[in-house]
Amino acid sequence: MGENERLLKQEAPAFSKAARVKYFNIVIESGKGATITDADGKTYLDLLASASATNTGHSHPHVVKAVQDQAAKLLQYTPAYFANDAAAKLAPRLAALAPISGPTALGWGNSGSDANDAIIKFARAYTGRPYIVSFTGAYHGSTYGSISVSSVSLNMSRKIGPLLPDIVKVPFPDPWKRLEGESEEAFVDRMFDAFKLPFETYLPAEEVAAILIEPIQGDGGIVKTPDAYMHKIYDFAKANGILFAVDEVNQGMGRTGKWWSIQHFDLEPDLMSVGKSLASGLPLSAVIGRQEIMNSLGSPANVYTTAGNPVTTAAAMATIDVIEDEHLLERSTRLGKKTAAFFADEKKKFNFIGDVRMYGLDGGIDIIDPETGKPDADATTKIIYRVFELGAIIISLKTNVLRFQPPLVITDEQLQSAFDILDQAFSELAAGKLSLPDNAAEIGW
Repeated sequence: MGENERLLKQEAPAFSKAARVKYFNIVIESGKGATITDADGKTYLDLLASASATNTGHSHPHVVKAVQDQAAKLLQYTPAYFANDAAAKLAPRLAALAPISGPTALGWGNSGSDANDAIIKFARAYTGRPYIVSFTGAYHGSTYGSISVSSVSLNMSRKIGPLLPDIVKVPFPDPWKRLEGESEEAFVDRMFDAFKLPFETYLPAEEVAAILIEPIQGDGGIVKTPDAYMHKIYDFAKANGILFAVDEVNQGMGRTGKWWSIQHFDLEPDLMSVGKSLASGLPLSAVIGRQEIMNSLGSPANVYTTAGNPVTTAAAMATIDVIEDEHLLERSTRLGKKTAAFFADEKKKFNFIGDVRMYGLDGGIDIIDPETGKPDADATTKIIYRVFELGAIIISLKTNVLRFQPPLVITDEQLQSAFDILDQAFSELAAGKLSLPDNAAEIGW
């Protein structure tokens, strides 16, 4: 019995099946840059970056040193009562990075989930309105507030209701909803009509506190909101006194070639949530917004014992250093173009590759049945398992979307190795050489 198997067997009786989306039976022991090593000593190229939570790579020396230095001084004293040195330095630096004009302020959290909960709280407090509008396909987190505004999996609502009241979900304009032969303009108009329908039939706009959207949906398939659609809902919000809030947990911190995915639209949010890669994967999040909104609540309305912890905020300071000093925004853009070209070439070779979406080093690649054009979940699972066997980690979204989000520090040589592995897996699928793993029915969302 290998060490991976032994540890998983040891863990199984004590670990809830609700707490992990199943993919591969490995136990990760260490990581460096764009690679991870399992308990059996096998090293893999990481094309997932811990769900886009390690944009600066695994165990970056600058981040590690910041954590070690801070841990030797102070591990924790609750920021709920007193400031700490690292958090006090980080707050103005992070607030200044927000794509919001005028004075901004923030509040700390432990995960993207509670940052999105905070958006709900601050939006309701500032506007005095109850309703929150979110979108199908969204993943905002697993706390009760954030899960209430999510809709990417039935298991995020099954058996756990009632969820938070006064949440209205409208259809996200993803490419799978576009009709054959439909122009971009017609598609946007049709989806905006669907957005307006609740407001025209049962949802008074003057009672809506915020519209919450992922500018580029993450777990919904790595899909960018059409520009014209985003501007339409933004204008609608502004015309009706509704706050415009964006979730940057998955797509922020340089992932798309800009600090924040909303910067691809030249729009300013009123509120935004940040997490995941903020502290290179350590548990830290933030809700950032216009100062008057962030001061609409008094303590302890958004207070957590460990949020803004000195170690995690020191890691976040170092993370921002790395993104700036190593020019990771530019690197994401350059390597993203290289990756887009690779998948475009593969699409010409293999008829089971459908739409390819790349936004910086951030991609969603659809795997389809060539005869019907419909999603092919079995083919997707065969691909990700063969990639795993060949030495790289990639997972699926929406059953048939390859999620391509390597650390932004991945080298050109490592990226080429990833391309070689993917090409081999695609070639073997085309040749009918791949089969489903025994646990295929348990795989994915």
